Amino acid sequence: MALAIFDLDNTLIGGDSDYLWGEFLVQNKYVDATEFAAQNAQFYEDYKAGTLDIIAYQRFALKPLSQQKMETLNEWHAQFMQTFIEPIILPKAQALVDEHKAKGDRVIIITATNTFITRRIGLRYGIAELLGTNGEIIDNRYTGEIKGIP
Repeated sequence: MALAIFDLDNTLIGGDSDYLWGEFLVQNKYVDATEFAAQNAQFYEDYKAGTLDIIAYQRFALKPLSQQKMETLNEWHAQFMQTFIEPIILPKAQALVDEHKAKGDRVIIITATNTFITRRIGLRYGIAELLGTNGEIIDNRYTGEIKGIP
């Protein structure tokens, strides 16, 4: 069996899922638009420059999750998939994933983005195995902290 490892952002999808999730939250007024958008944009610039503080960013990204019930988050994610992710699904990427799966290869996504955002995108491609940053969950609610190493 061969192993096929894929990055997610700008590889399987034509954009950055973490950044787009922030845009989704802002557009739907689920967060303070001015403050969140500015912080999200700065973190994205830091990421592109190779200077991102991953712990600070993950706490920023996980904070909105900690403020909602899991049911609400799941509804939001369904909307996010439809409006932000489906339009940037790459048919060539899907074909490559399908080719690997047809050969019996083990297919995995590895991403620094949190698994709340990325797991369903992976499943959209038919990839159940995902290594990403995990948010801590206690009593079926995100705490806003990271579980393990991002």
